[in-house]
Amino acid sequence: MKPSANPEPSGPAAFARRDWLKGLALASLCDPLSLARAQSSFAPKARRIIYLTQAGAPSQLDLLDPKPGLKRQFDKDLPPSVRQGQRLTGMTAGQKRFPIAPSVFNFAQHGQSGQWMSELLPHTARWADRLCILRSLHTEAINHDPAMTLLQTGHQIGGRPSFGSWVAYGLGSENSDLPAFVAMISRPSGPTNAQPLHERMWGSGFLPSKYQGVRLNGGRDPVLYLSDPAGINRDRRRAMLNDVQALNAMQLAKRHDPEIQARMDQYELAFRMQAAVPDFADLSHEPAATFERYGPFSRTPGTYASNCILARRLAERGVRFIQLYHRGWDQHNNLPSGIRSQCLDTDQPTAALLEDLTQRGLMDDTLVIWGGEFGRTVYSQGVLTQDNYGRDHHPRCYSVWMTGAGIKPGHSHGQTDDFSYNITQDPVHIHDLNATALHLLGLDHERLTYRFQGRDYRLTDIHGNVVRGILI
Repeated sequence: MKPSANPEPSGPAAFARRDWLKGLALASLCDPLSLARAQSSFAPKARRIIYLTQAGAPSQLDLLDPKPGLKRQFDKDLPPSVRQGQRLTGMTAGQKRFPIAPSVFNFAQHGQSGQWMSELLPHTARWADRLCILRSLHTEAINHDPAMTLLQTGHQIGGRPSFGSWVAYGLGSENSDLPAFVAMISRPSGPTNAQPLHERMWGSGFLPSKYQGVRLNGGRDPVLYLSDPAGINRDRRRAMLNDVQALNAMQLAKRHDPEIQARMDQYELAFRMQAAVPDFADLSHEPAATFERYGPFSRTPGTYASNCILARRLAERGVRFIQLYHRGWDQHNNLPSGIRSQCLDTDQPTAALLEDLTQRGLMDDTLVIWGGEFGRTVYSQGVLTQDNYGRDHHPRCYSVWMTGAGIKPGHSHGQTDDFSYNITQDPVHIHDLNATALHLLGLDHERLTYRFQGRDYRLTDIHGNVVRGILI
């Protein structure tokens, strides 16, 4: 059965639909996958997604898209025939020159597949034969907020549901005690230009609010206001909640507002989370080898390394969509030192997460995506020297990688020109990436719709094609 294309109905229809959903929920208690099967369009390869979002736009030229020929082009002007009148940001539009800045970092081939990767990613490189690197991703947005909003919601303007919310709507949850969609934001260890991330990135937009992501915080309280205040025990909290739910039920019967039902469901989930969250967030029982594997920052709550451990624990507990944001990749100047710091934060934990998922048998049904909202320019922003440069925003081409359920391992997809400026083979748009991820979850991106204000909406809007060339 495909996901409903209709809005949450009101009146008697609301209760009929609710009874149907309750039946599905009851079935899912006996078989956790029954709800997913009921709403999937075809057999899924993945049961969950872990999205390692590198906010700020990592430089593909310094990490995943080697261009050794640029060494001979150092400080030469980028030919106008390459730029083709591309729109520029306000940061470089006034530059008199666009000097070519070759990467100062070395690239090497790794594994039997011979995947090219930067020296900045030694731990991730060990997984080269499991990764599929897409070097031909592109987007329309040229500034961070609209680009990240497009990546997460399929549109540059806020107000639409996020990727994780669409997944929660389409598949439901496998664990009644935890949200279907969880987001975490990590703190970079070094000084960075960290762009803000707005809550719409994990918001439900016009979908019912029960599908929005729950943000987990670093520290003793992963979810704000989840703990009971002093003097309130579990039984008293249950009694208070029963009274509130009775009042809400009266309002629901009177107004037939689906948001009242969503609020009631969220209250119940929060009550269950009071027991479930402390259990998965408590890392004190993880063996010392875990922290050694994830690196020197893994014992510090709120770091990318610590959040990667939590991501694995959430995957083990059946959370559908786990999103990690690591900010600080916006390197308009001093890129060599900045990107070293960012890779120090993320490279080892990322590889450790892949290792953990593999050892626990989770990789076969988990889709892992690593990447940002756009790429960086081949020309330097500001002063260029032999060992220092900056790079501006570049939406025309950039690189991400994927691995796990249904993804072709040890594969490179797409090519760019000698300047990593334009795509020369197999372009992949953001909508294509999202369509492919939904496909691996067993969802047809053209059928996963929701009617709002008289129109059927979907994550990929009216665009998107599954990238068959990266699938097994």
